[in-house]
Amino acid sequence: MADPVASLARAFTRFGQAHPAQSQVATEFVAVLGEAQDPFVRTRLAGHFTASALVVSRDGARTLLTHHRKLGLWLQPGGHADGDRDLARVALRETEEETGLRDVAVLPEIFDLDRHWIPVHRDVPGHWHYDVRYVVRAGTDETFAISEESLALAWVPILEVALGNGYDASLQRMAQRWRERAARPS
Repeated sequence: MADPVASLARAFTRFGQAHPAQSQVATEFVAVLGEAQDPFVRTRLAGHFTASALVVSRDGARTLLTHHRKLGLWLQPGGHADGDRDLARVALRETEEETGLRDVAVLPEIFDLDRHWIPVHRDVPGHWHYDVRYVVRAGTDETFAISEESLALAWVPILEVALGNGYDASLQRMAQRWRERAARPS
């Protein structure tokens, strides 16, 4: 059986090679894997892994965003690894939990990496999230259900996210990457 941490390190390295503008962040993610304290648990307050998903409609033209209850921003669904080293599985689980979508599939390759600061919330000090992002494709049933983590959910045209104002820069980067990927000949 393959070592999931070694596989993830190779995936981070491949991602950095394929996306030179993000090679430094990929190197940082590899370094976190090598640290003594488990980076897959949220109790590691120096920073820990999370996984999220650019949820794409079946036709590839829209993305499902959540109006995040704690942060007050329109973002992609995602959450903590909580010990799970299969971050693609975490992205899929978080998508299902936060959106209610059931007819979904995760693409196995890493789509984006983002290190971002999470401010103090109640009794949890501020800390870093090392967010590993995947594409999750919706099937024919795009009916969603709002979870307690969200104020709202909405299918939004990817073009609007890529070019619009008011979206997180890393979400815009993913939308732009999706548009570039979709424009490439097969």
